[in-house]
Amino acid sequence: MELFDVTIVGGGPAGLYSAFYSGLRDLKTKIIEVQPVLGGKVNIYPEKVLWDVGGLPPMQAQQFVQNLIMQANTFSPTICLNTKVEQVKKQDDIFVITTSQGEVHYSKTIIVAVGGGILNPIKLELEGAEKYEMTNLHYTILGLESFRNKKVLVSGGGNGAFDWAVELLSVAKEVVVIYRKEQITAHESQVKKLKEHGVKFMLNAEIQSLVSNEDKKAIDYVAISQNGVTHQIQVDDVLICHGYNREISLSFDDNIQPQRKDDYYLVSHGQCKTSVPGIFGAGDIVSYDDKVNLLVGTFQDAVLAVNNACMYINPGAEKYAMVSSHNDKFEEKNKELLKK
Repeated sequence: MELFDVTIVGGGPAGLYSAFYSGLRDLKTKIIEVQPVLGGKVNIYPEKVLWDVGGLPPMQAQQFVQNLIMQANTFSPTICLNTKVEQVKKQDDIFVITTSQGEVHYSKTIIVAVGGGILNPIKLELEGAEKYEMTNLHYTILGLESFRNKKVLVSGGGNGAFDWAVELLSVAKEVVVIYRKEQITAHESQVKKLKEHGVKFMLNAEIQSLVSNEDKKAIDYVAISQNGVTHQIQVDDVLICHGYNREISLSFDDNIQPQRKDDYYLVSHGQCKTSVPGIFGAGDIVSYDDKVNLLVGTFQDAVLAVNNACMYINPGAEKYAMVSSHNDKFEEKNKELLKK
């Protein structure tokens, strides 16, 4: 039996920074991530430019994720991808973590960092729509360049839809936004940008059918019902942004069930402890007074969770890790970096 000090469930920003900080504190660390890649929901918007991380210049999300992964690997944690945690039990002082593949992991503490859970896009409920997913029906954008000089229909009225519509302005020939309700819920600044660029909005409208081209492989026209009137719009691509279904797959034994409110685990303010000793939380999955739902808040959660996990394992441990500028762990690494 290989026993870890800290097992982090989730490999998004909260989990990755937890892994770095856990290694900094000399804790034997493991990350378990259900997806085949690390990075969490930041991977949904790979070309989105992030501006609000302290000390970092604006950069695309895909580069930011790579930086996080590189940092997380500083102290060589064990990383398990394509691994879904299904059951958590406790035997004596050890947490026993069972995966959907039947694998068993053992840990002194657990940090729950599953973000919004397993995110699955809400798909278009039209018969036969799935056959276009291999061509020009999309639920996210992996590269803007493929939309250059094309007419793109974006369906959705929330931040996700309007963020993508704004990004598409730089490459697409034309962007049309439709939304089934009368009131748009996206940020006003994004709505303003689209209006300034002359983007066509169709409210009280929804997709009625998809009309394929001659070879039946791609969408040629979209039939849209608006206020009882049907419109046919020629398109090159269709982007559906109707939100995501969340799956929080963690299941704890009744005797170690952390307190939850709605979809969130409740943790103590300033400590990120759950109601179960030895189980901590970080990132979007946790809730507490004055919670900051930004990346900067996620990193603070990670530090608090790791520090309290360290003190749970060793009550005599320092409350905080030594700062990096004085830490012997970085002496050789600093020399290597300075040579470059």
